[in-house]
Amino acid sequence: MNKNTYVIAAVIVVILGIAGYYLWTSSQPPAEELLDIVDTAVEAGSFTTLVTAVEAADLVDALKGEGPFTVFAPTDDAFDALPEGVLDSLLANTTALADVLTYHVVAGKYMAADVVALTSLTTLQGSDLMIDTTEGVTIDGANIVQTDIECSNGIIHVIDAVMIPGE
Repeated sequence: MNKNTYVIAAVIVVILGIAGYYLWTSSQPPAEELLDIVDTAVEAGSFTTLVTAVEAADLVDALKGEGPFTVFAPTDDAFDALPEGVLDSLLANTTALADVLTYHVVAGKYMAADVVALTSLTTLQGSDLMIDTTEGVTIDGANIVQTDIECSNGIIHVIDAVMIPGE
């Protein structure tokens, strides 16, 4: 074989390698795109009361915004545990409802490892949430029961109670 034969063989190998890589990467399923905070909550199915409240308080667009946000999201069971009449009262007073909901949201993306390293976080409502790690992890008295649900515009941590500002 002469030198040109080796060069041609090398070029063919490179072309086949590039073509093979292209075919392999194009046949891979696309990486799953993350949903925003609101759509993630809707899809989860355990935050229907929270989503209803966010809609009633006209906060959907804000929580679909760029962020990033950290949301401490009470489950439906957490809303059910409120004293009788509290949820109805909040839904009837959208200003108070917005205060309660923005008390569950922090500007910035705080993963669980970040949260446990802090003693407090300031909410969009303007008050501080106190973090306690002495027996598990609580935020303003609510137990954090699931962490680090990634969203396109932030993170959700699931809590077992509705936090009320000033209580």
